[in-house]
Amino acid sequence: MVRSTNLAGKCVYCCLIVILFLNNNLYSQEMATPSQLENTFWDSVRFGGSLGLNFGNGNFTGIVAPSAIYDFNQIVSTGIGLTGAYASQSRFNATSFGGSVITMVRPVRFLQLSAEFEELYITRNYKLDGRTLQEQDWVPALWAGLGFSTGNVITGVRYNLLHDTNKSFYSSAFMPFVSVYF
Repeated sequence: MVRSTNLAGKCVYCCLIVILFLNNNLYSQEMATPSQLENTFWDSVRFGGSLGLNFGNGNFTGIVAPSAIYDFNQIVSTGIGLTGAYASQSRFNATSFGGSVITMVRPVRFLQLSAEFEELYITRNYKLDGRTLQEQDWVPALWAGLGFSTGNVITGVRYNLLHDTNKSFYSSAFMPFVSVYF
């Protein structure tokens, strides 16, 4: 009985020392001022995006997609982006404008997994037999991506899980990408 009381007393004594140590550390932390919090926020924001050009036999496609990304830590980031694109062929042209929300996860330094929801307003103009036909649609896209990071540059491929060949701006559900963030 003496041994169990002695052991219980030692446990209580150790717990008190740990509590005092933790309590001392909690009070020794400085409270961040609003200006320090603001600087910390903007230090974790990266700006960048993607540019795309495609030239072919009578075809042209151009895409501009700026974005801003907030790094929660070295592994998880999220952000917003804008997209504008123009495509033309001999009897067809299309414009698209929209926005997106993106989340990126880097399980290892060089590998990036991404999920992006994009909503585009697409206007298509067809020139048929001297007449012009116009279609306008809001078209969603849900992209799942895999990229390889080298410094500020990410190169990879993404797949549109909601791809509709009749409505999507892009002709394929797969799209290669190169993005740069600073």
